[in-house]
Amino acid sequence: MARTTLQIASLTLLCSLFTNAQAADNDPKALQSAFITEQVSKGANQAEVEAFLAGSTFDQSIIDAITKPWEAKPWHQYYPIFLTDKRLEKGLAFWKDNQAVISKAAEKFNVDPQIIVAIIGIETFYGGYMGNHRVQDALYTLGFYYPPRATFFRSEYANLMALIKEEKLDNSTLKGSYAGAMGYGQFIPSSYRHYAVDFDGDDRRDLLTSKADAIGSVANYFHQHGWQKGQPVALLLNHTSNQAPKAKVWTKEKLHYKVSDILSPSLSLAKNQDIDASQKALLVKLDQPDTTEYWLGLKNFYVITRYNRSPLYAMAVYQFSEQLNAHYQR
Repeated sequence: MARTTLQIASLTLLCSLFTNAQAADNDPKALQSAFITEQVSKGANQAEVEAFLAGSTFDQSIIDAITKPWEAKPWHQYYPIFLTDKRLEKGLAFWKDNQAVISKAAEKFNVDPQIIVAIIGIETFYGGYMGNHRVQDALYTLGFYYPPRATFFRSEYANLMALIKEEKLDNSTLKGSYAGAMGYGQFIPSSYRHYAVDFDGDDRRDLLTSKADAIGSVANYFHQHGWQKGQPVALLLNHTSNQAPKAKVWTKEKLHYKVSDILSPSLSLAKNQDIDASQKALLVKLDQPDTTEYWLGLKNFYVITRYNRSPLYAMAVYQFSEQLNAHYQR
């Protein structure tokens, strides 16, 4: 059916409005104006918000870094970055030096101690590499100049303003990762505000210089996300077919498969053991140079992905935690 002149005019207007809206969404100045309005509506002081924005600087290296994440590498190139003898030695020393605090955190928050040690080791090499990017600039750059995740990072930018006030942080020296994560455990501002704990009793939540606070906060993060102490994390599978498994490989969605949905005659546990087939699970695929590994990820594996959504990251943390535990118990 032919459209009338009025219909065509209406469609043209709608397209124009949509195009203008898209342009506004990608215009840093428009986004900053909307950000100021939003923060003021939530009770912020307009002059303070404007001053915070004025004190922020665009950093092209941030954009370069986020568009080339390590998690884009195949597993066989990814894991050697993290699973090294040097990191293992450093981790065992960190565990020994902070044994009392780690044991206290593991008991209080009902998490396995090796997962606490592994996270801090993977994130910052036990405080050796906490990031050299100015946190304010990193979140500003991503929040106003990186459309794919701008909404998320503008929220973190707002959380940073609040966090600086709440914890009396020195913003002039506050540095972290290209994504705005800070301290031993690399907490983004919202995670810092929601999950950080004072674990050394000095009435401050200091994830930047206090190892005790960092240890307790990592433990609390895992506790709050449902870590099951003493339970398995991931199990290696045998794949005996040339065809892809019937279950789809996990792509960061919420858990919806059960173990029974994933296992089959051609995809079975590499090691015979009893397992609750009704529990939630996910399928992980790891690319090796000449083969493909499949793993069954259980609830604890999913909890690790709440820290970082990448399955490669979660597997590196899990395997490193196993290395740490095996050597520490000797």
